[in-house]
Amino acid sequence: MLGAGFVRDLTRKAVAAAAAAGAALVSVLAFGATVFYALCLVVPPLAAAAITTLSFAVLALIVVMVFLRRDAAAAEFESEEPIGLGQRAFTLFRERPIMGVVAALAGGFIFLRNPALATMVAAAFTEKSHRRRY
Repeated sequence: MLGAGFVRDLTRKAVAAAAAAGAALVSVLAFGATVFYALCLVVPPLAAAAITTLSFAVLALIVVMVFLRRDAAAAEFESEEPIGLGQRAFTLFRERPIMGVVAALAGGFIFLRNPALATMVAAAFTEKSHRRRY
């Protein structure tokens, strides 16, 4: 069903993502400890812990706000509804990749079980109305 190369590439990407996430976690923890111990030289340890926690919370809030603003701008830009079946499928794969893969697998299963039904469904989605305009 799926090629061995696809599974191998997917596994490599998953391992690379896990390694990057682990490295990011370790670096953030180490940076937090560095900030804490640097503040301990100036203020008492309890205040250093509070300042470190507050600074990381503010930093996380800033990151969230930047990404939400970027997402809102992208949503305004892409508010147009795709017209055809191909554009709808492309939009589905781009915005929701897991749902797109599930839909593709379901479509493949339906096509293997009953090709005539799959053809009728595709024709229904791609059919244009033939009304006369006056």
